[in-house]
Amino acid sequence: MLLTKNNIQALLQPMGLPLMGEGTAMLLCLLPAFYFHDGTVGPILISGLFTLLCGLMVWLSVPRQRTTLDLRIPFLLVSLLWIVLALFGTLPFLTTGTIRQFSAACFESMSGLTSTGATVFGVIEALPASVLLWRSLSQWVGGFGIVLLVLAVVPSLGINKYSLYTAEASGADNTGKSTAGIRDTVQRTMAIYVLLTVAGIVALWSSGMALWPAVNLTLTNISSGGFSIYSDSLASVPHRQQYILAIIMLFSGINFTLLYNFFTLRFSRLRNKMEQFGSYFGILLIAVLFTSGALHWQMGYGWSDALRLGLVQSSSVLTTTGSLVADTELWWRPVALFFVVLSFCGGMAGSTTGGLKVMRVIILLRNVRNQLRNRLHPHAVNPVRLNGQPVGESLVENVTVIFLVFLATFVAFAALLVLCGLQAIEAVGASVGCLTGYGPGLGRCGGLGNYGFFPPLAQWLLCIEMLMGRLECVTVIVLLLPGFWRKR
Repeated sequence: MLLTKNNIQALLQPMGLPLMGEGTAMLLCLLPAFYFHDGTVGPILISGLFTLLCGLMVWLSVPRQRTTLDLRIPFLLVSLLWIVLALFGTLPFLTTGTIRQFSAACFESMSGLTSTGATVFGVIEALPASVLLWRSLSQWVGGFGIVLLVLAVVPSLGINKYSLYTAEASGADNTGKSTAGIRDTVQRTMAIYVLLTVAGIVALWSSGMALWPAVNLTLTNISSGGFSIYSDSLASVPHRQQYILAIIMLFSGINFTLLYNFFTLRFSRLRNKMEQFGSYFGILLIAVLFTSGALHWQMGYGWSDALRLGLVQSSSVLTTTGSLVADTELWWRPVALFFVVLSFCGGMAGSTTGGLKVMRVIILLRNVRNQLRNRLHPHAVNPVRLNGQPVGESLVENVTVIFLVFLATFVAFAALLVLCGLQAIEAVGASVGCLTGYGPGLGRCGGLGNYGFFPPLAQWLLCIEMLMGRLECVTVIVLLLPGFWRKR
């Protein structure tokens, strides 16, 4: 039996601290509530204290050093952590009255924590400042990873840390890591994450942006989230600050271990990731050229505006951030379809972005090329290579499986959304936007649209898909296998 007393206590043990952290983050939202006098001090205080108290009760009630060797527990724990924190994350929306429907509140909360950026709100400026900061903080925390934050600060969990690390960060470049080195790795990447956040805030503030939007936009763009404090996303932001935000997005798509080694001058350790790095910016260049050319020749934009819009929007799509410099639903339709494909790609492995990740795209394409070559030369040995080194067959198979699971998940949820009464174009766009973490879809939920008109059942389905996309599907799908729950 999976849920023995020992396993249940091992599941509960790591939950107290994240809940206390979430409650503390809610209490931080009291600062703008007081400063802007938005009338939400009471509801935010109740939300934060309740979440903090629940976390403290769990933390104190579960015996320390409770251990389990069951390898199924990390999969269950990771999924459960995200679900529990998303449910508690609805409190600031419900208590302040900004959202009255529970399904919509869960959708907004899950979108924030998974750094998806899909929203049910139409007029963002009407939201209280405390709620705006909560949306930004939830994306910043979720962009790094809830379980990774736990691994960074908790010395002992009673569960194999490497299993937890790979269950949440299956897209991370974790080859060669051991249990002993996981905490050090997470702490280093967390330091880079905080450093980039501070640098982004300072850069925007120095460029003339007020501190309030600088903080919020940096939190949501460095996390590849895309929530904005403006209804038009980034369209009304001055051009020079749009360029800064594009740089912030692009940094969010770079492997954080690579950034750590670069900033600490460990250049010899950069070699095994430079092919991913080059491909990442190569894909960006193709996207900018295509988008800018379409805006110039098909829509009549001048080259200056076309290149700016192409760079910022392509950076947003490739990193699955979801920030918008214009209503892209009004752009040439092939550009919108191109963005769908681009969002599936995502940034580098070990970044905050969603999607498949560049490393997997490279492996997939090279495997296809080699299979075609073998048709002409059946006796030739053509291993898939990455950074000049052969890639193991098990890794190639793993990448292929994840790709197929991604496609199957996308198709399945698109079909379910159609059954909920949505138009086909909206169902396809919503499925892609929520699975990849890009956020905006197509049709009424694309561009500057929102998901507020979706029926409750569709919003619940997309909550599940956002969680699956954030955990790269496999971690959630294994919970549905009958063998997962059988006695061993």
